[in-house]
Amino acid sequence: MDDLQPGLTGSVTWTATERHSAEAWGSGAVPVFATPSLVGLMETAAMEALRGRLSDGDTTVGTRIDVSHLAATPLGDEVRAEATLTSVDGRRLTFEIVAHDSSQKIGEGRHERVIVSRERFVARLARR
Repeated sequence: MDDLQPGLTGSVTWTATERHSAEAWGSGAVPVFATPSLVGLMETAAMEALRGRLSDGDTTVGTRIDVSHLAATPLGDEVRAEATLTSVDGRRLTFEIVAHDSSQKIGEGRHERVIVSRERFVARLARR
C-alpha cells in the first residue's frame, strides 16, 4: 500500500458503441453515450490507477460516486476518463475523475473505493 500516494493517475479510452448507449441501458431514448456507461468508464479509470499497486489478494470495491454528465457524446466517438487519486485514508481511496470525448469535457466526478481482501469479500458474499 506504500505505492498508493495522492497524485497517482490512471486513464482509459473506449469507443462509444451501441452497448454503451442510453437506449441499451434503458436510461434514455436517444443514441448517445449513457450516464451509466460514463460511470463505468470513470470507475475503470480509477482501477487503472491502482493496477499493480495493491498487495497480493487485495482488490478495491466502489463505495461512492458523484458524477456530473455535462455533455452528450454521439455513438462512434472516443471517450476517455482520467482518474487522479486525491486522498488515501487507511483503506479508503478518493479519486477526482474527468472525462472527455473527441471535442469536449463530458463529465466530472468524485469516486471512493475501499481496499478489501478479495477472498474474504467473496467468502462473505457466499454466506449470504
